[in-house]
Amino acid sequence: MWHNYINASSTDEVVKILAEKGAGARVVAGATDLILELERGIRKGIETLIDVTRIPNLDQIILDEDDTIHLGPLVTHNHCAASKLIRERAYPLARAAWEVGAPQIRNRGTIAGNLITASPANDTITPLMALRASVTLLSARGERTVPLQEFYTGVRKTVMQADEMLVDISFPALTSTQRGTFVKLALRRAQAISVVNTAVILDIKEDTVKSAVITLGSVAPTIIHAAEAETFLAKKKLSNKNIAKAAELTRDESRPIDDIRGSAAYRREMVRVCTQRALRAIRDESEQEGMPKEPILLRGKELKAEDGRMKNEFFPDQPIETIINGKKYSFKTGHNKTLLRLLREEGALTGTKEGCAEGECGACTVFLDGNAVMACLVPAPRAHGAEIITVEGLASPLPSGEGPGVREKLHAVQEAFIQDGAVQCGYCTPGFIMSAAKLLEEKANPTRNEIEQAITGNLCRCTGYYKIVQAIEDASKIKV
Repeated sequence: MWHNYINASSTDEVVKILAEKGAGARVVAGATDLILELERGIRKGIETLIDVTRIPNLDQIILDEDDTIHLGPLVTHNHCAASKLIRERAYPLARAAWEVGAPQIRNRGTIAGNLITASPANDTITPLMALRASVTLLSARGERTVPLQEFYTGVRKTVMQADEMLVDISFPALTSTQRGTFVKLALRRAQAISVVNTAVILDIKEDTVKSAVITLGSVAPTIIHAAEAETFLAKKKLSNKNIAKAAELTRDESRPIDDIRGSAAYRREMVRVCTQRALRAIRDESEQEGMPKEPILLRGKELKAEDGRMKNEFFPDQPIETIINGKKYSFKTGHNKTLLRLLREEGALTGTKEGCAEGECGACTVFLDGNAVMACLVPAPRAHGAEIITVEGLASPLPSGEGPGVREKLHAVQEAFIQDGAVQCGYCTPGFIMSAAKLLEEKANPTRNEIEQAITGNLCRCTGYYKIVQAIEDASKIKV
């Protein structure tokens, strides 16, 4: 895939490297999109990846004195979904971020990466367009700020130059009279690309719409505004008749195509339906229904700090030195692989499975610096200086002499899976166990809904999931 990998020490170093390498280099944050693009040949000629995850203070969400919200380039979807500020002052973005993928994907995937990938079906672009966001691009030539409306030139095309790094996303926080939401229609409730999505933001005073913003995703080459519907709603009340008319206008402004996820005719009608749902939810003050107050993140309570390096680190010039299941490893090969293949091929840790290699099945779930991630979407050199736990590391050692031939005590989740018969073919089991174990760190007594949230990124082809859910419920009752 790639030949060189650099852990960058500062944004100044990043733009310096980009200036030297040109179109042959790409910045890596989550890499959840980029790895798949490289494997599928969408991004060609990429020789060097520049990892920015070690640079401090790039994952901050800030409200400045001008009531403008700023997202750093390392802000993940889970950061947004859990942020009190985003949920209160930019709710459509929080909702869209929570709708992306699964917890493991949301722990790695960044909002900046979602914008740069530039797919019209990407969920967070739609609300950010409605929020009138801008992006700040940095290069050795200087800095420029581009309104998101002008950032896109077509499907997977932007005005961003090869030597630029996205360093900030900014947008005005919603005022006390503004309310909004995001509605997504997909073929599944999780781990699915949008067939249609829409973001609606209304400024309402005394039950009358002062102004409206409606943006649509997955129905045109780029995210578009429903301008006629926006104009129609101004100075009108949200009656059923006006809502229906605005939804029809929005449908008529969409320009979808036929593809494997839906026909153009179906998409147009679903634009109407989704817009109508969004407008009614805002009117009825029910826009936050279905959004958990405390979404399951599968993140560690005590995360290892992402410390900046004093100097850049280059691979394969140096070995990947990491700690896996409490043991130090040094890998002189594998720098151009995914973390999944590094663990299995260089580390001989075959408990972590490859099911899809696309971030769809969750069989490769591991903990990276305390967070559940899909190892197939993590570049191997990201393991350098990190702490990793695989399914082999969940069991805890027993004191010497405690039982003949017994050396380890299984994790409560492992015990429950055995007792409840939650294991069938067993291929997906390591991933489910890892997700469940991290869930129980996060929530000692999770509800059934929280259990279901936690395993949305894990696919089992054998069962109806009933035994798996039961095992996780039973594991939560075991006192460790």
